[in-house]
Amino acid sequence: MAPQREWLEQDFYKDLGVASDASAEEIKKAYRKLARELHPDANPGDAAAEERFKRVSEAHSVLADPEKRKEYDETRAMFAGGRFRGGGNGFPGGFPGGGGTTYTTTGGGDFDLGDLFGNAGGGAGSAGGGGFGDLFEGLFNRGGQRSSTATRPKRGNDLETETTLSFKDAAQGTTVPLRVTSPSPCTTCHGSGAKPGTSPRVCPNCNGSGFVSRNQGAFGFSEPCQDCQGTGSRIDDPCTDCDGSGVKVRARTINVRIPAGVEDGQRIRLAGQGEAGRRGAPSGDLYVVVHVTADKVFTRSGNDLKVQLPVSISELVLGATVSVPTLDGSVGVKIPANTTDGRTLRVRGRGVPKRSGGAGDLLVTVKVAVPPTLDDAAVEAMRRYAEAEKASGFDPRAGWGR
Repeated sequence: MAPQREWLEQDFYKDLGVASDASAEEIKKAYRKLARELHPDANPGDAAAEERFKRVSEAHSVLADPEKRKEYDETRAMFAGGRFRGGGNGFPGGFPGGGGTTYTTTGGGDFDLGDLFGNAGGGAGSAGGGGFGDLFEGLFNRGGQRSSTATRPKRGNDLETETTLSFKDAAQGTTVPLRVTSPSPCTTCHGSGAKPGTSPRVCPNCNGSGFVSRNQGAFGFSEPCQDCQGTGSRIDDPCTDCDGSGVKVRARTINVRIPAGVEDGQRIRLAGQGEAGRRGAPSGDLYVVVHVTADKVFTRSGNDLKVQLPVSISELVLGATVSVPTLDGSVGVKIPANTTDGRTLRVRGRGVPKRSGGAGDLLVTVKVAVPPTLDDAAVEAMRRYAEAEKASGFDPRAGWGR
């Protein structure tokens, strides 16, 4: 994704209230805290909170993505201050760094870097522009020839939400309804931005390309059309419901299918379910972070289901068949005679379903349960057993501690 020209005017770190060297975890925590505080459901009718919520969401969509964050940081560093300075012919002193300076062309005319990005079309409502490649291609394009790359509508931001599932639902898969409040296509104009019954028309200034050519001294370059803000179209009669943006913040319910075997902390991507793009541009994606509650019986190891089975001493010594719970009922597990405490028995195919088909295994670990009390007859029987055990020569600590 090419760096957006709006990045030069936005401080995403400030929007989230974090330092520029904040870790990914710090950014995530700051976003979640602000999203809860500013969510439109928590601030009904508060336009300022709604606008702040949108800014925070956009900041998070950039800073939470390592590649986007790197591009954002590089863009801000290179263009810190917003202008370049040259002196005389060409690019004295090499290409820019300093802030608050002016670049001078060989023809003697000064121009502000903002002109390259189209200040009149800046801001969150503008279409996404080209990155460094588009900028320099236009700057050095002598003769005023426009780049063949047209400005594309700005894709909507990615969004993130959370859901909590029980252990069994996460292992077996389920469908959950999620309530999402975010910028969505306007239901009145269906995302076009034009009043119902009308349509956007081709911008006459740029003939629908989104670019106009301009000469600056010895250089000719292309810049986003200020009449249509680089979109290539104009709306004469904007939709009154969304003020011509094609986007309106609203609450919606999405039924999300959670696949079997999802693990705690895993993110599920729902393509096109994120923030709507402006004036018909593609929507971003929605990422659902899944949290899984612990189960009192089961744990997992990959696709294997693990359970600890309480057994008596007699069951281990004499052997037994014991009913063991699974995700979908129970299964009889045979404990061989003379099984040692802590041994794990494997039941094939009764674990967590696999995405490729089939299922993992059920791992049953036997654990001796000692009765808290015994009646006289049981105590006497245990004494006779202990004597017989000793007479057989069995020593549970033979070779231990040496």
